[in-house]
Amino acid sequence: MKAIAVNGSPRPMGNTFYLLSTVLGELELRGIGTQVIQAGGRDIHGCIACGACRKSVVPKCAFDDDIVNEAVKAISAADILILGSPVYFGGITAQMKAFIDRVGYICRPHKLLKGKICASVTAVRRNGALTAFNAMNNLFTISECIVVGSSYWNQGIGGAIGDVASDEEGIQTMKTLGQNIADAAMALRK
Repeated sequence: MKAIAVNGSPRPMGNTFYLLSTVLGELELRGIGTQVIQAGGRDIHGCIACGACRKSVVPKCAFDDDIVNEAVKAISAADILILGSPVYFGGITAQMKAFIDRVGYICRPHKLLKGKICASVTAVRRNGALTAFNAMNNLFTISECIVVGSSYWNQGIGGAIGDVASDEEGIQTMKTLGQNIADAAMALRK
């Protein structure tokens, strides 16, 4: 089994990465392979609704000069998808929004996410975590995914890089999320 985590933060080693790594650590402890795709801070085209991905036999976007097509290949081969974004002005980062729009348009007609185990996590300083959380989960709920939750909403609180490490409840929520994802994955394998 393999899990893909997409880091929507432009800080590759920031709070969002820390939260994703905590979830992935629990999966690795249970023998699930992991990979992080760094989306934040990269040039990702926004979707232009050209429809090329819907007409294509091979699931791919007409734009082939950013990470999206390679990410779709990795996501297609994986069993688990976890999206992570910090909160920027009450929502997800621009890169995560562009990533979700493009991946959603590519994956939906080809049903590439159907039956995959999915979750999202967000790093927040004060406000907007649930808006960001819901924005990422919208991809999952419209794509026939199995959305896994935790003991609280999947958020960690912290402003400066590394601050989420002090959010004990947030870290425990991420550990529980990783355990729940692993349990769901094992149950589906039976």
